Amino acid sequence: MPVTGLATVLLATAILLVIVSAVQPLAKRIELSETVLLAIVGIILGGVADIVLHSSHIYIFDTAAEVLLDFPINSEGFLLIFLPILVFQAGLAIDVRRLYHEMGTVLLLAIVAVVLSTAMIGLALYPFSGMPLIVCLLVGSIVATTDPSAVAGIFKEIGAATRLTRLVEGESLLNDAAAISIFSTLTAAIIAHKEVHLMSSAISILVSFAGAVIVGFIFARLSLWMIVALGSTSGRAAEITLTVALPYISYIVCDEIIGFSGVVAAAAAGLTLSAYGPSTFRPQTWRFLNEIWQQIVFWAGSLLFVLASMLVPRLLIGMTKWDCVLILIATIAGLIARAVVVFGMLPILAATKISPPIPTPFKATMVWGGLRGAITLALALAVTENELVSTPISHFVGIIATGFVLITLLVNGTTLRAVVVYFRLNELTPIDQAVRHQILGIGLGRVRDKTRRTANEFGFNNRITGYVIEGLERRIEDEQEANTFDTALGNRQQITLALITIAAQERSILLDLFRMQGLPRRVMETLLRSAEAALDGAWQDGRYGYVKEMHKRLHPPLRFRMAQSIHRRLHIDRPLMYCMMERFEILLISRFVAISLTRFVKRKIEPTLGSRVADIVSEVLDRQNRMLDDALETMRMHYQGYIEALEARFLQMVALRFENEEYDDLHTETLISEELYQELEKAVEKRFARYNRSLKFNLKSGIEQRVQELPCLRGVPQAVLYDISMSMSIYFVSPGERIFSRGERIKNVFFISNGLFETHVEDKVFTFGSGDILGAKEIIANKKRTESIYRSLRFGYLLTMPVDVFKRLISEYSIVRHNLIQIDYARHRPEGDIVVDNNLPLLEYNPLAIEKPPEGGSVSNEAKKDKQKKEDQKQPKNQPKANEDSEKDPFQ
Repeated sequence: MPVTGLATVLLATAILLVIVSAVQPLAKRIELSETVLLAIVGIILGGVADIVLHSSHIYIFDTAAEVLLDFPINSEGFLLIFLPILVFQAGLAIDVRRLYHEMGTVLLLAIVAVVLSTAMIGLALYPFSGMPLIVCLLVGSIVATTDPSAVAGIFKEIGAATRLTRLVEGESLLNDAAAISIFSTLTAAIIAHKEVHLMSSAISILVSFAGAVIVGFIFARLSLWMIVALGSTSGRAAEITLTVALPYISYIVCDEIIGFSGVVAAAAAGLTLSAYGPSTFRPQTWRFLNEIWQQIVFWAGSLLFVLASMLVPRLLIGMTKWDCVLILIATIAGLIARAVVVFGMLPILAATKISPPIPTPFKATMVWGGLRGAITLALALAVTENELVSTPISHFVGIIATGFVLITLLVNGTTLRAVVVYFRLNELTPIDQAVRHQILGIGLGRVRDKTRRTANEFGFNNRITGYVIEGLERRIEDEQEANTFDTALGNRQQITLALITIAAQERSILLDLFRMQGLPRRVMETLLRSAEAALDGAWQDGRYGYVKEMHKRLHPPLRFRMAQSIHRRLHIDRPLMYCMMERFEILLISRFVAISLTRFVKRKIEPTLGSRVADIVSEVLDRQNRMLDDALETMRMHYQGYIEALEARFLQMVALRFENEEYDDLHTETLISEELYQELEKAVEKRFARYNRSLKFNLKSGIEQRVQELPCLRGVPQAVLYDISMSMSIYFVSPGERIFSRGERIKNVFFISNGLFETHVEDKVFTFGSGDILGAKEIIANKKRTESIYRSLRFGYLLTMPVDVFKRLISEYSIVRHNLIQIDYARHRPEGDIVVDNNLPLLEYNPLAIEKPPEGGSVSNEAKKDKQKKEDQKQPKNQPKANEDSEKDPFQ
């Protein structure tokens, strides 16, 4: 009984998957691109099926041949089923940080190259084809799409430079969208018999691009938000299911409902997931997700190529010798257009610093590697299937586009490997070669020692052991002789390499920590993005770039500063409370990571790169650690209980992590049964679930005590101090942050609870420390604006009070004004001059505020005498009483 209907289609699909599974190892064995071999297999299948169907001798296979030739999928099915998956996974697999630095090159290749290729191919065909110019341009738009799968596959197989692969994959993300947009515009014009308006079409395409990027980004962020909202109990199956739905939702909503580019939306969704996914998914889930998507894309890409290639015999029916000439003309025009862009425009980007320069071998390989594939065939099929397009036009488009694809696959695709090898793009760079010899020399020495110990433990024959050890020692000597690490790399390059390694190691440590349940996703996302930024900074600007990015981590982000502003102005505490909790965890985890990195330098960097490089890197890390300790100590001083609770919680999670790993090892070694292992794992997960709830944090904890310790408020009644503490706001500052700018209107005064600040007065520099008040001097002197700049020298903790409250305080309690006078006098009085007030004792207060000369100079004797004279004139003979105001306020 013959198989018919849906069962036939499923059987044919299964057989195609079997063929695909055999093609992959065969392609590696004969050193041919997998995509090229799939195309050849598809063409053979299509040709054989056509022969079988028209032969009366082998009619038994007619049903199978009909299924292959009339497979129930048209051009729309090709684009809707396969294209969203392929584009999304391409974006998911790309390193967004690296792609960002190459964005100028990618946009040029993806947009300018497509437009230029469309124009040049169309203009080249127009004089010889006998077709209208718009039809020739339509052919140009169809064959302008490059297929990265074959090119990237060849590059990866032979170990070509990763930058070359990244450029090709980045180009493919957007050039499909550009070509499809131009294709849709030209097809609509041909059907409606209208002219194409260049300006309006360009604006429409740009709007479609921009809108699709926004929509794809929004959908991806919503998916990530849903994953976070579902929590760790949702399981990785649910999380991965959301990612499978994401490309189709983005593509169809944009393409069918809004009218934007569905391809760009799917690509933007993939790029967004690539950028934010590692800090949202647990590491084990992220790895599994990438593996699943690689398998999905293997199925989709292989089936697409085979099914599209099977249509080649049908599309080439009726081809003439003149069509071969036209195909050759189109191919040469496409090659010239790509060469013009790569060799003519990329140097302009490099000269204007828009994009890094690209070596000539890279350019030549990119020009020759502009292969066309399944998407081109699907677009050509869309024209031939469109009943509104006349038969001559559809016949012309189908033949030229199909022939163009065949030439690029069978000529460029089969020779691309030789081009890469000819330009030596599969070889390591001199830096990598030098590092390779250095690492092998050190690594083989450790391998030799471990091998000798193992041989002794297991009782291997001494002759055999000596033979193996002797071989290892010969390799060590060869590597040491070839080692040019110290000469091939300069000091700056070695330090940059070490910092790149440090940043990559930090990212690895953070991902390892992220495996623990209970660590907030937002905190880990912030830390991971900071580590990636440091990695980029080291790549771009060496030590300066690394240090710059690491300093940014310690400075509160915009969200934190906005929360502080809301807290100070509107007295809403909750946003700042959550930001403070995140900052505590960021600083604490950063401290643990910093300790691990310091050990990593001693354990790995120093043996590999030498003690001199290790010392420089250690100095960079030590400076960073001191700033980290300063920031953490500032917060620890005021929230000691919360910090201790946070540390205890983190250590408990580490202990649970070790417990879980112990059970995993026992299960791997089959020392416990599957049932017992699952029971133990559930118990660990229950304990982990306790830490998914955040600790309670009291933002205003200890403010009343800190207010009571302020020297300027001594003598104020306790009830008043309590009211003052309730009206005060908290303000954290970072090194270099301005508290007041010159001429700024004073709205708040700042009580320094912890920190160090400076201001410049004329030619002198004054510093202020714990217990001092910033802005009080100007307020008492009835000045509404500051005359100098107040800047933080390190991390600090301030208590802020509105100006009107401060004015009311000093007017109602003269003791406050008196304390301020005493503090100011203690700062300015000459050494050895002790004045005692008969009514009020001199405050036992030794402020950190000291006078120091400006940078680059010292205070002269004349200046000291002038200062002494002014102070003698200001200082009254007797101190004012508690209930009296002095005739001349010393602040004036």
